[in-house]
Amino acid sequence: MNNLLAVVGMTGSGKSVACDYLEKIGYKKVYFGGVTIEELKKANLELTPETEKMMREKLREDFGMGAYAIKLLPVIEDLYKNQDVVLDGLYSWDELVILKEKFPNLKVIAIVADKDIRYERLAKRNIRPLTNIQAEQRDISEIENIKKGGPIAFADFYLYNNGDLEDYRNNLESILRRI
Repeated sequence: MNNLLAVVGMTGSGKSVACDYLEKIGYKKVYFGGVTIEELKKANLELTPETEKMMREKLREDFGMGAYAIKLLPVIEDLYKNQDVVLDGLYSWDELVILKEKFPNLKVIAIVADKDIRYERLAKRNIRPLTNIQAEQRDISEIENIKKGGPIAFADFYLYNNGDLEDYRNNLESILRRI
């Protein structure tokens, strides 16, 4: 049976680094944030922290808190038939419930990093950098409006990412051996 993993965590924790590594070793990545980006393109809106937030909340208003799982379920089902799959960016508790119902063997890895470290990373990233104020606003919005804390709290595994990239990859590989 193929593996299905969801990588969760707050913005800047290192989810994409873990997912990129998993993709490099053979997993097919399903990027939840891609739904937001595609919907912004369809609406001819610029990609900014403000429009991303607006679109994330609009999608959840239109489809419920499980919106991203609902929209991506056919893609996940199709890929999972033939290969290992990693879900990059599962956010809400409802998304987790929908996916766990369909895929009982789904394993969740929560990436955790200190807030100051996450904010420093977000300020330095090349794609969609955030100021500390923007990062804090996004954290609060994701906790209050998207209910991001549930999947993090209910994760099967925790990967702490306050150190260097080598330690991070070693810790991820240790989790993968346990799966």
